[in-house]
Amino acid sequence: MSHESLGSCRGSRRQFVWELGAGFGGVALASLLSEDGFFAKHAYGEPAPLDGYVDPLAPKMPHFAPKAKRCIFLFIYGGPSSMDTFDYKPELQKRDGEEIDIESRRGVTKKMRLLASQRKFKQHGESGLWCSDAFPNIAKHMDELCLVKSLYCDSFAHGTALLQINSGEFIQGSPTLGSWLGYGLGTENKDLPAYVVMLDPRGGPVSGPPNWGAGYMPAVYQGTCFNSKGDPIRNLSPRSGMTRQMQRDHIDTLAALNAEHLADRPGYSELPARIASYELAFQLQRTAPEAMDLASESQKTLEAYGLFDPKGAHKLSIGPSHFGRQCLIARRMIERGTRYVQIYSGGGHQQQNWDAHHGMEENLDIHTCEIDKPIDALLTDLKQRGLLEETLVIWGGEFGRQPVSQDKLNGRDHNPKGFMYWMAGGGVKGGYQHGETDEFGGEAVVDRHHIRDLHATILHLMGLDHHKLTYFYGGLDRKLTGVKEAEVIHDIIA
Repeated sequence: MSHESLGSCRGSRRQFVWELGAGFGGVALASLLSEDGFFAKHAYGEPAPLDGYVDPLAPKMPHFAPKAKRCIFLFIYGGPSSMDTFDYKPELQKRDGEEIDIESRRGVTKKMRLLASQRKFKQHGESGLWCSDAFPNIAKHMDELCLVKSLYCDSFAHGTALLQINSGEFIQGSPTLGSWLGYGLGTENKDLPAYVVMLDPRGGPVSGPPNWGAGYMPAVYQGTCFNSKGDPIRNLSPRSGMTRQMQRDHIDTLAALNAEHLADRPGYSELPARIASYELAFQLQRTAPEAMDLASESQKTLEAYGLFDPKGAHKLSIGPSHFGRQCLIARRMIERGTRYVQIYSGGGHQQQNWDAHHGMEENLDIHTCEIDKPIDALLTDLKQRGLLEETLVIWGGEFGRQPVSQDKLNGRDHNPKGFMYWMAGGGVKGGYQHGETDEFGGEAVVDRHHIRDLHATILHLMGLDHHKLTYFYGGLDRKLTGVKEAEVIHDIIA
């Protein structure tokens, strides 16, 4: 191992020896290192400076010049169908009704009937990228979109697939993408959260808050859930009789006591996180309502986002006003320095989200009208304001759908073996597509990319090297992309 490689290992020679330890020798070494204070120094992740408090969300330099400075992730919960939206499959259309062998669950293969899309596809813009009539407004932006059509992940189940897409891991307890961005880059506005999440009014994802949690990182890096109406954050308002000056005095006193306690406990990250959270909560009483107050927006802007549009024709559709409000708030948040905003489309179960088991066409009728106009407005608004170039917009869900009919209602089942995402702005090639699924859209076959490659690419666009962005926990340098090698998808970067 070179001197440089040894230098890149975290910590001292003792730590290097510890990482080589095994068996009874490792047990003995662990005892000695414990007496020497090794574990007390490292158990909480990144050490704090010896002089006490440091703001964990202070701005940090990226590893290299970033293409994007902020990110908006439009999460299509339930799993959108590629072959009914952006991935035209002529062979699927031609062979509608034929039986094929297909893996419907891990290790379970059976004969099922091919289901052609009922949507009409057209090529759009100078790029000629395909888009179905499910998204007539997004179709106007095909020359700005970059389609990655050959992704795959590892789970057929919503809960674990959601966690893997958001955190890189199947199980709860790992930091999510927004946490890694906050940890790696900090925030541009200390008075607003670095990481904001907005949920569908019909409910959140089945695996819950771990989808925006900080895992083994300090809690300050977790996502802050915003309401799109009323109080921005639950329990944010002070109790009656508590003036702002009284709150200020309380927080300053707590911060001083915590800093004194921290001085004797270097490396203990919970206190810096707590100090930062108290301070942020205090500032949010002023800044969050302002960021979410749309009164300063023009009537034309509000109409463009669909805020006055009626509910959809289907009884389960809530129309575009809710998602439109969230998209507009997302623009206002990133405009004010928030690093990462994630918005969920779809909530609850089955047809209330994009989980189209009980009818593909009905599912599209419910949901496409809810997001089509708001996304059109968001992309247009970002571009007009000069924000799109440095804002990465991501669209996709936890997996895709099968090219076969699931039941008599012509639904589509879960499909982690081949699905697509699109991105816009933030340094990706516009009007471009990368990779392919098979002739039916069932499995990624050309330029296949595991979801960890997507994570590595997002970090790269934000100026972060996925190899170097690590957090020491449980004796290991943890990464968003995990222990398996990940590949930046350089082909899609402008």
